[in-house]
Amino acid sequence: MLGHIGVSYIGLLFLLMLFIPNIIWTRKKPQGYTDENENKVLLFFEKVGEVLTTCCALLFSDFNFHKWSGWSWWLILAIILMIMYEIWWIRYFRSERRLVDFYSSFCGIPVAGATLPVIAFFVLGIYGKVVWMFVSSLILGIGHIGIHLQHCKMISIKKEVSK
Repeated sequence: MLGHIGVSYIGLLFLLMLFIPNIIWTRKKPQGYTDENENKVLLFFEKVGEVLTTCCALLFSDFNFHKWSGWSWWLILAIILMIMYEIWWIRYFRSERRLVDFYSSFCGIPVAGATLPVIAFFVLGIYGKVVWMFVSSLILGIGHIGIHLQHCKMISIKKEVSK
């Protein structure tokens, strides 16, 4: 339940799927995007969650392929969630790159750009039976999803004010 220390190539793959679109995003931010006035508590949770999730993903060999078992379905689900995340990014990059595009839902999942990877890492933790990944992804989710929801609320308020 605590995890076996060792390099995880699955964790590395997930992190590449996470980081590459985010690096591209730094040059293709939505029109009007700002990170000013973000809740400092949520920002703290996000940053701590990012570091912990990254370390867990890389340092626990429990996330690598095992022989097929019922637990393998959790890995398949985690991979599907990360593929959905990549498709969400493709949709965003092909869009007009407005704030509503960036904070959009995907397949009924709200703020999918924040929610999908957090759920994927949580599910990866279930697959690997690594409690540290559960905790790390929960901390990340509180901060990252919380900030995205806060931004969505601000967009809604601005829409109401401009009517």
